[in-house]
Amino acid sequence: MPTISWQVDLSDPALTRSVDHLRADLARAGWADAGWGDVPTGDVVAVVADRPVRGAETLLALGRPVLLVGPTLAAGDADGVLADAAGLLTAHLTPAHDVRVRAATGSPLATRLLDHVHGGSAHLGEHTHVHDRILLVDKVADDVEPLLLASVGLLAQPVATWRRSAGVLAFTLGGTPAALDTRAVRRLLVLALRHVTEAVVPAPVRVGLLGYGAIGHEHSRAVQAVAGLELAAVCDTNPERVAVATAYAPGARGHTSPDDLVNDPDVDLVVVSTPPASHAPWALRLLEAGKHVVVEKPFAITTAEADEVLALAAAESLLACVYQNRRFDPDYLALRRAVEQGRIGTPFQVEAFVGGFGHPCNLWHSDDAVSGGAYYDWGAHVLDQVLDLVPGPVEHVTAATHKLRWHDVTNADHSRVTMRFVDGTEAEFVYSDLAAALKPRWYVLGTDGAVVGHWRTEKVVSRNDVGTLAEDVLSPADSPPLMDLHSADGSMTRLATPEGDLHPFHTQLADQLQLGLPMGVTGAQSRRVLGVMEAARESAARGGVPVTPR
Repeated sequence: MPTISWQVDLSDPALTRSVDHLRADLARAGWADAGWGDVPTGDVVAVVADRPVRGAETLLALGRPVLLVGPTLAAGDADGVLADAAGLLTAHLTPAHDVRVRAATGSPLATRLLDHVHGGSAHLGEHTHVHDRILLVDKVADDVEPLLLASVGLLAQPVATWRRSAGVLAFTLGGTPAALDTRAVRRLLVLALRHVTEAVVPAPVRVGLLGYGAIGHEHSRAVQAVAGLELAAVCDTNPERVAVATAYAPGARGHTSPDDLVNDPDVDLVVVSTPPASHAPWALRLLEAGKHVVVEKPFAITTAEADEVLALAAAESLLACVYQNRRFDPDYLALRRAVEQGRIGTPFQVEAFVGGFGHPCNLWHSDDAVSGGAYYDWGAHVLDQVLDLVPGPVEHVTAATHKLRWHDVTNADHSRVTMRFVDGTEAEFVYSDLAAALKPRWYVLGTDGAVVGHWRTEKVVSRNDVGTLAEDVLSPADSPPLMDLHSADGSMTRLATPEGDLHPFHTQLADQLQLGLPMGVTGAQSRRVLGVMEAARESAARGGVPVTPR
């Protein structure tokens, strides 16, 4: 990949931090940061400024592509050299608002972006949403190639343009810290950079599914919907499941032998949806076969297994990660946003609960030897959320389990795990099949406030075959909790629960493997979760003594 030299001249410290994050992401994506120095040495010269740019003529005389990011073109320069070189007559900036960005039809970039996959364009779909300010453009020179457009009123405003004759890429998105920090803006910037440097966008990642149980259709739907992924094969030892899978994905090959999927040369990545005790063995076999791997939660049963998988993935330059889909639950997104915005100060006590009163399922989920126990089932989800919310090191873990009622399954009926972090923060997760009264889903105390997540019970109301009322009562865990923020002055605010992006995990997967953008969910994070669960299992077995995670 080419190198980039950066000239950053910003008065806004928040935007400066966002640019630093952008540079780090691009470096991880293979765009080496060449710094600046007396003479920029990068293959691309990037300028980010919110005040008039100095030495614009010198930059343009370097004979290399010049990238103008975010507010730079709006800030301009003393002589208007940058706008002239970009071939744009600009007007003014709009207020920040929700913007729909799409590829400009007919441009070479559009040809690459609008490589139709399942009815949508390869990286954008019909459009992508960005909350940003838009620099309005009154006139575009004839030799300027519009790359990306945003609708403002009845007009399509160019937000990314390339003028080959002058070597100027004007990328006016990312004018605010919030916009520049979004994955959507970074994805668009990488695509524009690939275009002007004539870097090839890799072919779609061909995905195979190993195991087509309850989660199989979710992965099938997501892979078929996300640009950059292609469902190539499905494998299950039950032929009926394979038939169902291929009915929903006619273009996918069906296998009933896992060996056939492992050795399938037309599969680049495999999603492992088998019971937890088999996750690590399958991951190792697939990595040895040269395939990227995503495993269902939990990562494995022991940290030693996870370490072996991660070491092999690193040695082979392959991806190994865990499908931590509840990182994107609306209630957790609302909680994390409140914490990141400082609305409750510094969290010091985090409590989470899942459960109810009822017999657990009789599938492998309730078999301690296969699943790892209750800590490894719901715990793999909730502890991932807690450890994402509190990223510091864990000092020790204590845990307890009770086996009192459901003796036909081997999982504990009630489990508790408590974490003490090095900085003194404490967190607790309780999972119970003996909870006739529910605790709040979330109870988070901070130095300036608190967040409480309340379970709610929803009903799907319909009529039965004879026309009388039929009600399907959902379990509490099937509905997003109501999230209330309590301020220090006694006031309470109901938090909005954002829907988030569609198929966010799979979108990040495509971004990582096609564009090099880092995922928000990493194998190392899931290994950390496993370390806590493993320590909890040991603590409970030893009567609740403190155990330091491995």
